[in-house]
Amino acid sequence: MSVLLTALALAATPLPEGLVEDPCLGVMPMPASVEAYRREIYDPARTGPMPKPPADIAAYRDAVAEHAKRDWANLCFYRADNIRVAALPPEERRVVFMGDSITEGWSIAHPGFFGRGVINRGISGQTTPQMLVRFQADVIALKPRIVHIMAGTNDVAGNTGPSTIQDVKNNLMAMTTLARANGIRVVLASIPPAARFAWKAALRPAPQIRALNSWLRDYAKRSGATFIDYHAVLSEPDGAMRGSLTFDGVHPDADGYRLMEPLALRAIR
Repeated sequence: MSVLLTALALAATPLPEGLVEDPCLGVMPMPASVEAYRREIYDPARTGPMPKPPADIAAYRDAVAEHAKRDWANLCFYRADNIRVAALPPEERRVVFMGDSITEGWSIAHPGFFGRGVINRGISGQTTPQMLVRFQADVIALKPRIVHIMAGTNDVAGNTGPSTIQDVKNNLMAMTTLARANGIRVVLASIPPAARFAWKAALRPAPQIRALNSWLRDYAKRSGATFIDYHAVLSEPDGAMRGSLTFDGVHPDADGYRLMEPLALRAIR
């Protein structure tokens, strides 16, 4: 079934209202064409230009935007998989990675890094307030021993509206506090470098990213969390991501993740 027909079929399904057993009825699954496009973007063997988006990606994005009107934090994204993961033995859900597209894309660029006790809970485009809302369902309820939090890129971009640096700090501190209150050790990752955002071309984010990373390092020390400085291994002197490690200046490619993984493993172990 095409994306348009799927969207029309889901649109015809009565949406749940109020307190219900399953609030995720009517959520459009990611089409196979979009999944293939995402894999092609991160493919380390790709040497040519960026692949063209599939024709049906616009309909899928429209469906995602429509769903976001009633599920702002995207609690439905991992709801079904959380049931599966929560039933696994503890060693198979030892670490949860919470984050945005830079975390989500890690599974696409190097799926072998996940599994074996490491669970990915990144969602593209998300800001720290959205992650805080879903932190109970996507992290605490899975009862991991460790949570790896990498967040802030989309706050700097203003994806869910303008906020202050203190707002971002408050959300990161709240997630850290929730984790520690539930016996979960915290790994705080620096925000990866970026000098431009393709979707917010007027912004110059490098100084704000540096300021937040400086605070993250100090807060990790004060709170007993572990700090990972991905920014240092990915960045140019001007705060941009090294061109050989990214396909768009914001997201690491397979080579970028390969540099990040030893740092992550050292912190987890």
